[in-house]
Amino acid sequence: MKNKYLSYLSDGILAGFMIGVGAIVFMSSDNRYIGAFLFSLGLFSVVCFKYGLFTGKVGYIPLRKPEYLIEVVITLFANLFGTFFAATLFRASRFCTAAVSGLDLSACDRAKASMLAKINDSYLSSFVLAVFCGLLMFTAVDAYRKCKEENNFAGAVFGVVFPVVVFIICGFNHCIADMAYYFMAGCPQISKAIIYFIVVILGNSVGGMLVPLFKKLSNNPL
Repeated sequence: MKNKYLSYLSDGILAGFMIGVGAIVFMSSDNRYIGAFLFSLGLFSVVCFKYGLFTGKVGYIPLRKPEYLIEVVITLFANLFGTFFAATLFRASRFCTAAVSGLDLSACDRAKASMLAKINDSYLSSFVLAVFCGLLMFTAVDAYRKCKEENNFAGAVFGVVFPVVVFIICGFNHCIADMAYYFMAGCPQISKAIIYFIVVILGNSVGGMLVPLFKKLSNNPL
């Protein structure tokens, strides 16, 4: 049997890379609605090919044994590396500095503007926006799981796409997507960014665990 920790690492890197691809396509689109829709490719590939995404796993902590925390932590750092890999490759291409069609900014310039706004936001605002995103990510992942069990392919697709489009359009904070944007942006204001990511990781974690915790009190369990 393959080493489980190596498996967590491998699947986490793949997930981070695909979320990075989603971030690239969003920043490369001059239409935010189309860009938000195309971004969902990242999460769809994660659930379809069973990659490991932190925001897809963290919500299940209340339902799993304590050892599950190790898997979640390894996945988080693997996602970090995956987004770094995707963004670094993109920054080495001509599209990093080329103006996005219909706009005067490049994809990397847009990523930098977005991340500077996020990094300089208040801690409370960053946390709240991350909670909303965490809730949507758990909804997407669990909707896919339930629909797949019922052989409802259309429901599985919409269950993944809709929450992703909503969090992108609303500007909610997704720690892994933001890692991709941050690396695309060239890593500005590192000290502020570290604090920002800690806050957003906590917010995504709280948001992801809300449904499982409340469902423990419900007569209709997950």
